[in-house]
Amino acid sequence: MKYLFIVNDGPYGTEKAYNAFRLAMAMQKEVEADVRIFLMADAVANAVAGQNTPQGFYNIERMIKGVLAKGGKVKL
Repeated sequence: MKYLFIVNDGPYGTEKAYNAFRLAMAMQKEVEADVRIFLMADAVANAVAGQNTPQGFYNIERMIKGVLAKGGKVKL
């Protein structure tokens, strides 16, 4: 099954990006899941490496690496 997630919100401040990556990682647990994530507008900031994660927030960089490690694709 193929899944495409379009994210247009920045990494911190809301849970929209977190929820998209969390759902993408859950979909990758399926045997034949083809996961692709497209970051647009403010969501491009999600792909910046080495960000300081605010206290109490999730680390989006680690989540992106997790998606990529399982064969997912992330485009800007």
